[in-house]
Amino acid sequence: MPAELSKQIMHATLKFGDNILMGADCPPDYYLKPAGITVSIGLKDATEGERIFNALAEGGTVKMPFQKTFWSPGFGMCIDRFDIPWMVNCDVNA
Repeated sequence: MPAELSKQIMHATLKFGDNILMGADCPPDYYLKPAGITVSIGLKDATEGERIFNALAEGGTVKMPFQKTFWSPGFGMCIDRFDIPWMVNCDVNA
């Protein structure tokens, strides 16, 4: 690794329950701002959904505030401080 990339993440694996989320930084000359995608997270608890939404939105841009909708007790859309678009959706049956 070149010294200027020493603080980048080469590989990351986050395990939560039976789920795995993998990621990595790319060299600066390969970086493209995300377009045409949204990362979605579905939760059973609206309080936890709001906590996660607020953490993701901190330093980013809120596109739709976290709120009750006709399909969900809690839903919101934001772009985090790393330019990743997110949708946080809570289960109506929770």
